Amino acid sequence: MANLRELKKDINSLVYELISDCFIYSGLHPDDKKEKVTAILAEAVNLRNDLIARINNPLDKTDPKAVRSHFKMVKSDLVTGVDSLFGKLSSLSGQK
Repeated sequence: MANLRELKKDINSLVYELISDCFIYSGLHPDDKKEKVTAILAEAVNLRNDLIARINNPLDKTDPKAVRSHFKMVKSDLVTGVDSLFGKLSSLSGQK
């Protein structure tokens, strides 16, 4: 298992990449769908904060299998959450 510092760096880098893409989209389309982009930004920040809080506070620290399972779930939630938010952002460019 990767150490916690690397996992936190992965979370931050993926979420910050999403935030950067949101700002680029807003810069290229200044009057278009600001509320939806702001909602995606808020979801990204909430996802990051939730995942970091879950890393810092595992439920059962004494059982190694439970800890491993907990961090595997955090990784899975990171991938699905960021993928979902990137999908929402890409769908904005296709809408008129």
